[in-house]
This record gives sequence, C-alpha cells and structure tokens, in this order.
Amino acid sequence: MEKKRFDLVVIGAGPGGYVAAIKAAQNGKSVALVEKSFLGGTCLNVGCIPTKTLLANAQVMHKIKMAEEYGISTGNVTFDFLKMKTRKDQVVEKIRKSLGGLLQANKITILEGKAEMLSPTEIKVVGTDNCLIEAENTIIATGSEPLDIPAFPCDHVRILNSTSILELTQLPKSLAIIGGGYIGCEFASLYAEFGVQVTILEALPTILALQGKGVATALTSAFKKQGIDIQTDVFVEGIEHSGDGVSVKLRDKEPLEADLALVSVGRKVSSSHLGLEKAGVKVDSKGAIVVNEKMETNVPGVYAIGDVTGEFLLAHVASHQGIVAASNILGREVKMHYNAVPAVIFTHPEIAVVGMTLEQAKEAGHNAVVGMFPFQALGKSIATIDTDGFAEVIIDKGTGQILGAQVVGHEAATLIAEITLAIQNELTVECVSDTIHAHPTVAEAWLEAALLANDEPLHMPPKQ
Repeated sequence: MEKKRFDLVVIGAGPGGYVAAIKAAQNGKSVALVEKSFLGGTCLNVGCIPTKTLLANAQVMHKIKMAEEYGISTGNVTFDFLKMKTRKDQVVEKIRKSLGGLLQANKITILEGKAEMLSPTEIKVVGTDNCLIEAENTIIATGSEPLDIPAFPCDHVRILNSTSILELTQLPKSLAIIGGGYIGCEFASLYAEFGVQVTILEALPTILALQGKGVATALTSAFKKQGIDIQTDVFVEGIEHSGDGVSVKLRDKEPLEADLALVSVGRKVSSSHLGLEKAGVKVDSKGAIVVNEKMETNVPGVYAIGDVTGEFLLAHVASHQGIVAASNILGREVKMHYNAVPAVIFTHPEIAVVGMTLEQAKEAGHNAVVGMFPFQALGKSIATIDTDGFAEVIIDKGTGQILGAQVVGHEAATLIAEITLAIQNELTVECVSDTIHAHPTVAEAWLEAALLANDEPLHMPPKQ
C-alpha cells in the first residue's frame, strides 16, 4: 500500500473539515482531506442545503396563497413535487462541484475512502484511494447521523429518517413525525404547506423544548393555524406497516394511521470504526470525542471538530471549530467559546435564537428582563403582510449586558446576526438602542426591543 506524508490530515469533508483544511493549506501546510462519501458532508448533501432548497419552494407557495391579499390574482395554482426534488438535487450537485474546485485551488489532496487510525500519526485509507498516511497532525471531523430507534427502525420505504425522506418524489397524503425538535418541525412546515396532513408526536410537554417557552408557544400556535396536529406527552412504542401505510403504536392511546412516518428523534455522533482506541483518543459515553477549548483531544497532535465532539450539532459551529483547530496547529493559540452561537429553524414562521432564554438567564443568577416587540407594530411588516411573530432581547437589568435574543417571524434567520455580533463583542443594550436603524426595515424590531428592555418604549404604550 502506497505511503504518503502530509503536515495535516483531515478526516471528513463536511463544513468543519473542509474549512479546517483550507485554513491550514492557505498557511503553507500540506493537507490531505479524506472523505468516504460526498464532499460537503451531511450539511450539503442530506441536511442544510437540500432541506432549505425544498423549503424555498414552500415559501413561494405560501406567498402565492396570499396573492389575493396583495391585489394579485393567480388563478388555479399547481405544483410538481418531482421537479422540486430534481431542483434540490441540482442545487446540491452544483455546490458540491464548486466545493471540489475550491479545494483543488487550495492544493488540498482529496482522498476518497474510509479512514482508520493506526496510531496518533498513522492513518489507513481504504476505498477508491488506498494508502497509508503519515501526518504530524490530524483533525477528526466525521460528523453525525440520524439516530435509529431499535423499537421502530427505519426501513427507508415507509418509515423514514431525515436522510431518506429527501428522496421522495411524490407527496404522501399523511405524514406522522416522531419528534418535535427542529428537524421534525422543519419537515412539518414543508409538507403541510403542500397539503399533507401532518401529525407531530412529541414525548415532551411541548415542541421545540430547548428553544424556550416563548418560541415553543409561538410556533405551536402557528402550526395549529396551518392545520398541523401536535400531540405532546405521547410515547411511541412502535411503528408497523399497515395496508398501504403505517400504524404508529402509542402508549395508552389509539394507534395513529398515516401513509408514511418520519423518525426525527435526534442524531448520534459518527465515531465508530475510526480506530480511535488504537490512537488512544478518549470518547464519552455517547461516543463523542472529548476535546478542550482548543479542539485538542487527549492525544497531542490529534484534534476533533464538529458534530463528532457532541458540542453543538450545527454546521456553522463546526466551521468555526475548524478554524480554531487549524489556527492552533499553525501555532496561533485560539480558544473556542459558545456564548454567542446562533441557531435557526426554517419553519414558517422562521425562528432564530442566540445566547440565553429568559428562563436560563434567571437560573444563571442574572437580574434578567426581556424587551419584546411584536411585528404587528412594525411598519415594514405591516406593509409586506408579515406581521406574525416578534423579536425579543434578554438583558441584565443592572449592567445592560445583552444575554440572549429570540426572534420568530419573517427574516428571522437574517435578523439574528445583529444580536449575535452584539453578544460576541459584549455590547450593552444601549449600544443597540443608540444605533440608527434604517426605516422601514424589519431590523428596527431590535431597536424597539432594546428600548422596551430599558423601559423606554417609543412605538409601544408605556408600562402602567
């Protein structure tokens, strides 16, 4: 087997791995990037990009349904879901090809195959490319995969996960979604827009339990208006084929019948079969690779980034971790921190959060208050008929420190960037309220929320 030597080998070409590879290569390191499947990892191929491509279709459909309110007559509107799926595949392929060109432009050696660590500095690659690699440094960026439940394993025919559901070429009449987290809610929003009868089955008391009470309540209300059936505090015991569909067995309740079932109960890290034990790399009880704030494992020269660390299963976090790991390999001490991590849920309405919720801030001992401004009182939102939702900022009343923010509604994914920047740079709420915001824009909601947090409302009545 051919032997090759590099300054750095990166295992996994997702948004963490390829960013780390580029950072190192641009600073003079010889880099090999090993990928067993497709460049771009989960995010590009079966996650962020394909789902958002399909959700873009749903957004267009939603606006068309509202056309009459804008004084526009559309007539009978039809759609072709197969064409939507085809467009999704084309988008993924286009970005993947572009990524390949970018990596080649940075003189990164791409190796196709499965990687196995033989020691802290030796890696075997088996697949299209077969070789032994010697590397001074290694970054493990193998990501995560959908969690499969033994009681109702996915058969990818009628019982689907977040990967296999992307291959549907025609819509079911009904869909049972097991799990009311962000993945389940995004698919619920997508399929409900195209007329599928969607039922969400969640074991916890509410959907989106991790995003805070206000966000969960807002999306629950919106989903119910859209005809989505939300059943909480339910326990799924099994899923069986029944006729042409499935029967979802529920504890202490009648079974739920549907055409298809989507299992979206979380993801698990992909760390097995990497030979971590041969390299002496420590993992926790869930298989996540243990790292410090420099993204170093317990083995000198071996780093881990992205979902496989179990920190935040978000593509943009993986990318930032990749920069941190590569920087430390280059001899520049950089530390990772997670106080300003934005997260977006691309439902209708959109949801974005950063930092602490009000409940979390109070539990942490802050004298926390919230300033919340509804889009119903915002000129731009009224003009565009996008009045569902709100923007709220959480501050420490004593210091003015911005602790967190949540936004539900139109352009939430873009809006969250302003407060993420503020938290990252430890700005106070006065920094936001003293900043001139363009009018009329949705971003004015942050100005108004900041004023409300300080009991200085301009476009809302004062507190009595």
